[in-house]
Amino acid sequence: MDVRHGARHVVFVLRGKLDFDSTVQLREAGERESARGAGAVGPVVADCAALEFCDSSGISALVRLHQRLAEAGRALRLASVPGSVARLFSLTGLDQVFSVYADVPAALAGGAGPRGPARSSEGQPV
Repeated sequence: MDVRHGARHVVFVLRGKLDFDSTVQLREAGERESARGAGAVGPVVADCAALEFCDSSGISALVRLHQRLAEAGRALRLASVPGSVARLFSLTGLDQVFSVYADVPAALAGGAGPRGPARSSEGQPV
């Protein structure tokens, strides 16, 4: 996972597997970001373009990150979610929780984010 800071946002670039072994990196990055407190503004975007796999540990880590950021008055936005992961969000109802965007620029530009069916990185409903 890479973390890219912008003037008014941060992008977590997720790669490979988001599973029990790798969620610690996401958790630690999320803790650092939420600890920035009131001085931090703008969204946190999870760029999922290179995400190959996500298990229940990965989903739990994303939900916890979403909750922690919401408590700090910030938003978690997901970008470029692969079809298999988008389908998992749809099956679990998390497509109604997460704001999912076609790509990082759309996630950075978006307001509260679209709700409704999760879409694959190709923009197709799953």
